[in-house]
Amino acid sequence: MKRLLLISTFLAIICGCNNIKYSELYEITDDFVEKLHTTYESYGMFGGMDYTKYTKDKEYKVFPMGRLINVRIEHYADDNEYESLRKALESHYSGDSRVNQVYRNKGGTIMIDCRN
Repeated sequence: MKRLLLISTFLAIICGCNNIKYSELYEITDDFVEKLHTTYESYGMFGGMDYTKYTKDKEYKVFPMGRLINVRIEHYADDNEYESLRKALESHYSGDSRVNQVYRNKGGTIMIDCRN
């Protein structure tokens, strides 16, 4: 029983770290997802560049394209770092019916797919 409690606590700490690490990024992406659901039909193919946002530490760049939201790491990042980010965003949006999929595109950045 103690072992189960210890494992549960450890998992909660790990999950909580991602929430803290990416909390500002989640706020930005959540805002774009919400606006696609309530305000905008689409940001347009290149019109989304006008809406580009960065986290305060300039670690992440987020910009919408049509009904997709692109998330890019602004420093040199290897595949493992992008895969960790993809998994964190995928977990964050699991169960959110406004988001169809979170995936890495051919250019390596992360896409949040809000297409109907």
